[in-house]
Amino acid sequence: MRDSYDVVIVGGAVIGSAVAHYLTADPAFDGRVLVVERDPTYSRASTALSASGIRVQFSTALNVRISQYGAEVIRGFADAMAVADDRPDLNFREAGYLYLAGSPAQEAALRGAHEVQRGCGADVVLWSPAELAAAFPHLRTEGIRLASYGRSGEGWFSNTGMMNGFRAKARAAGAEYLRDEVTGVTCAGGRVTGVRLGSGRQVAAGWVVNCAGPRAAEVARMAGLDLPVERRKRTVFVFDCQSSPEGSAHVAGGRLPLMIDPTGVYVRPEGRYFLAGAAPAEDPAVEADDFEPRHAEFEEVIWPALAARSPAFEAIRQLNMWAGHYAMNALDCNAIIGPHPALPNFVLANGFSGHGLQQAPATGRAVAERIVHGRYLSLDFTELGAERVLERRALPEHAII
Repeated sequence: MRDSYDVVIVGGAVIGSAVAHYLTADPAFDGRVLVVERDPTYSRASTALSASGIRVQFSTALNVRISQYGAEVIRGFADAMAVADDRPDLNFREAGYLYLAGSPAQEAALRGAHEVQRGCGADVVLWSPAELAAAFPHLRTEGIRLASYGRSGEGWFSNTGMMNGFRAKARAAGAEYLRDEVTGVTCAGGRVTGVRLGSGRQVAAGWVVNCAGPRAAEVARMAGLDLPVERRKRTVFVFDCQSSPEGSAHVAGGRLPLMIDPTGVYVRPEGRYFLAGAAPAEDPAVEADDFEPRHAEFEEVIWPALAARSPAFEAIRQLNMWAGHYAMNALDCNAIIGPHPALPNFVLANGFSGHGLQQAPATGRAVAERIVHGRYLSLDFTELGAERVLERRALPEHAII
């Protein structure tokens, strides 16, 4: 291992590996890249514990376009990330997201977001309750005012497949991965100069990129910076159901989408089973080692909501559960991306608030462009920059549900 690198990336899960890939794939970049990852098993990484979805149904144009690029990358991933004979197919299930609005405020949010989505060319339609019932006859539509359905560009895919694909491609192009922990960030003259490692090594760096996920705030503090990124725990449940629901043949080939109920409970197919979850009513920041699932959520929140929405979900059996961490941006639940004004060669890729996996391709490309070319070439990420955090100026991504 060298003692000096052009770019040191802190964190090697999907965001860090996407940055490493796009750097090493840029013909204008001939530097050395080091990715420091404290746990290369990734067993507790947000990437590995996510529900692995991608959607275009956001209310800000930049987030829509980020996901549109993400879907494009996912579709072509096997060819683009091929290394030798390994072609990492992400098994993209492009079955869409289905948002259900049950209140005037939710309906207004869906309609407002729809205008933004259609302005970006997203393939999203609004349905009346009657149209919803025709598409998915198993649903009870009483109390539903409006539905929003993504006909393409949305669904779910292999989370670890994306991470491992970016990682393998970056390594094949010369990026080095090191099992160690960044314990300090050194600075001089208003710039980052390197990192200290838990092993005792000091590594000089021209750029440092914070891709530490739920640990982003701790890494930022090593550089004397404050980030409003907190760990928030989410529990995912796996269940079987006695009578599987069905959709109409004319909608996505009869495939069921990822449905978000007006209660906030979501559910989607996973092979012959289903995944489900919901944001907890009380959502405090948690400790780094708190991965205990919230067991009661299934019986008290998720099952009642699903059973009320569909008779197919009245007889279900929980099979498994796990908890993972969101890296929540407490300011506005949007990512913080780009160089920090106080340290212009310390780059942030943090606070994705549950959207990191789907936003990894566009984020990796944007960060690489900013480092190599000094500006964004593909999508302008300026509005996601750290300036808004310093000014306490939230970027309003209106919650659809």
